[in-house]
Amino acid sequence: MGRGQAETLDEKHQRWLEAYVVRARRVEEHSLASDWDALVELTRMKINVRVHNGEARIRYELPPEEVVESAAARLRPILMDKEDCFHMKALAALGYIFRASPQDAKWIQAARTEWRTRVSPSTREESGYWVMVADTATGEDHDLDAHRLAWAWIYGDVVHHDPERRKEGDPFGLLDRFRAAVPLVAWAMVGTIELLNYIRALSEAGLLQLRQGVFDEQVALKSTVWEETAEIYYAPVGTEPPSLASSPMPAGWLPLSKATDLSIFRHRFAGSLVHQERSPSMTELPSPEEVEAARSPKGGYSRAQLAAWGVLWPPPKGWKDELAERWKATHHNGAPPPPLPRPAPADFAQETLDFG
Repeated sequence: MGRGQAETLDEKHQRWLEAYVVRARRVEEHSLASDWDALVELTRMKINVRVHNGEARIRYELPPEEVVESAAARLRPILMDKEDCFHMKALAALGYIFRASPQDAKWIQAARTEWRTRVSPSTREESGYWVMVADTATGEDHDLDAHRLAWAWIYGDVVHHDPERRKEGDPFGLLDRFRAAVPLVAWAMVGTIELLNYIRALSEAGLLQLRQGVFDEQVALKSTVWEETAEIYYAPVGTEPPSLASSPMPAGWLPLSKATDLSIFRHRFAGSLVHQERSPSMTELPSPEEVEAARSPKGGYSRAQLAAWGVLWPPPKGWKDELAERWKATHHNGAPPPPLPRPAPADFAQETLDFG
């Protein structure tokens, strides 16, 4: 569909379903969903009550807050009515597509009712429980149901810093807000994955024609440590960069390989990337007379000229003396030149490329 063209109802419904599949698969990949029985158990808000010496104690065993927080972040677009992947939009799309199929229409209607009751209850009785607290110092009383407590955690503590949600939930404390949020997040994950599996079954039966890519594309990283083959090129600072990824490398760029005679490569923030003797792109070390001869009429040096000599930009104090010492060591002692001084650790972060 071209820009500016009207979207048909079928195209809109397909867009909603494809967006839902991609996001729901990301929810499915979350660690909380790796143990389905444990996830379902979280939706039930189970508590342990122990009475000892006439005193009742309640114990909650919940996942780490950080784990539930990341699950809530993955879920958030599915809970938002403005998002293409909103849960109710996916159900509306299915309801329209299968409006002539009584069996599917019945399942979709039941799923819609259950989602509304669990995720957007209309009464505090539907929310399961509510909490009442009193401040004995001020005489203030507060009363909030579990659903609003849960959203106070999600939107006041996690994905936003909503001042109204925080004001409403603050008298109950972070623990009460989190305790209410866990079953909501867990149930939303269960409902999301169940609808995803329903869409999968319809697609595998040929009743839905969604792009195969939405079922196959990577939606979450299994590992954040990996290695890949790459072509690396380098050039003096100021060399024209390639205009497109598919464009040939402009003049002045050289391939970096194991056979390359490496030197000190520096990025724009003056960090040293590679430290070796010298690079093919660098000229011979200049003599003190050549340094003076290269001075501009205004008394300075161009960035490109300094880069060719291996001098950081902006040039550090004493760089001329260091160049002179290196030139003397090379031309008079026959020893390899010492490396140029590096800035103090506070000035840059160093990375090393390993070609071993």
